[in-house]
Amino acid sequence: MLLFRINRFFGVAGGVAMRMCEARFGLTRREWGVMATVATHEGLLSSELAQKALLDRARTSRALSGLEGKGWVLRRPLEGDRRRVAIYLTEEGRRMYALILPEMARIHADIVSALSDEELALFDGLLAKLQAHAATLEQQLRYADLPRIGRSKRAGR
Repeated sequence: MLLFRINRFFGVAGGVAMRMCEARFGLTRREWGVMATVATHEGLLSSELAQKALLDRARTSRALSGLEGKGWVLRRPLEGDRRRVAIYLTEEGRRMYALILPEMARIHADIVSALSDEELALFDGLLAKLQAHAATLEQQLRYADLPRIGRSKRAGR
């Protein structure tokens, strides 16, 4: 059960990273993911950001609101269509990202330190192959008609 094992691994390994983010920077897991995505793709529309961050629009919006409240992101309406906004890091957001990223990189390096260079290269290649294949599953007939389930807290109410 690959997904179960990956989820368990993420729960254990990701917990260290998230405790660091929450304790040192007051940043949630979702906010970090959105912030890192904005840092590498500034100027995306919020819908594009949601797609890149692999989140639904509501969760992306909540994360952006949290980051905006911290003064780390800026939503800039597009000229000619004020309903659409592009997302940017503020100067403070860039400063915080520059502080957080090395900490995250250190945690990731510690996690993979159990693997040799050859094992790490193999693991990375296998993960990339599985991810690419998984992205094609929705196009297969047996999965194409599965309904999308709303996962927000309000969807269950």
